[in-house]
Amino acid sequence: MTGPDLPPDPGEPERDTLLDADGPEGVRLQKVLAAAGVGSRRHCEELIGEGRVEVDGQVVRRFGARVDPDRQVIRVDGRRIPARPGLVYLALNKPAGVLSAMSDDRGRPTIADLLPSANRGPGAAERLFHVGRLDYDTEGLILLTNDGELAHRLAHPRYGVLKTYLADVAGPVPSGLGRQLATGIQLEDGVASADRFRLVDRSGSRALVEITLHEGRKHIVRRMLAEAGHPVSRLVRTQLGPVRLGSLAPGTTRELTTAEIGELYSAVGM
Repeated sequence: MTGPDLPPDPGEPERDTLLDADGPEGVRLQKVLAAAGVGSRRHCEELIGEGRVEVDGQVVRRFGARVDPDRQVIRVDGRRIPARPGLVYLALNKPAGVLSAMSDDRGRPTIADLLPSANRGPGAAERLFHVGRLDYDTEGLILLTNDGELAHRLAHPRYGVLKTYLADVAGPVPSGLGRQLATGIQLEDGVASADRFRLVDRSGSRALVEITLHEGRKHIVRRMLAEAGHPVSRLVRTQLGPVRLGSLAPGTTRELTTAEIGELYSAVGM
């Protein structure tokens, strides 16, 4: 994790709510940072000494400072880190034909079947929230976490987290389609608009387009493009907020990086 070097200010007061460095309570700040994936213990000590670490909004430069990662907010270079132990943050590439659910009473494949073994079995539905629900036939990025507050905010329309899709559509695509989508498409449940649009490729009667929007209504991308005269034959979500699908293979998961988690926090004001 990188950021600007800040000159030390020995006169800056430290936060009174930090736990006693010589007491038995809490965990040493550099240990919390290292466990969160910020870097080695030594590197984390350097970050503290450079004034780049905050606890509950206050810069901390005392190496022996102890914190309570369950209740205190810790940031490095202004970016919040997932300091609470036991938190899980996963990216999943959902294939078509898999339900965005942790269980199904009809026995159909669900995203729970694709999770690492540590997150499967009884109680998995209570442990992990899936963020960014996808239709049965839609592929791509879903986030899974047991950080309930983050999951709630990412899913809430108030925060307008952007989602990007690649869609294989019927062509040809006219030059004005992007403007039409940005202006808004009238659907049966109201107007829907795209935040960004671009033509990626075209081949014969088909075209590949990229569309970004903050909408979360059901089948919204398919409905918008169909209403505009370009029905979708295949749809893949490639990005949710700052997290990209990248080269993640279908049906597999990966852990989010500390930087990605911090960017997700920032995207929803945490």
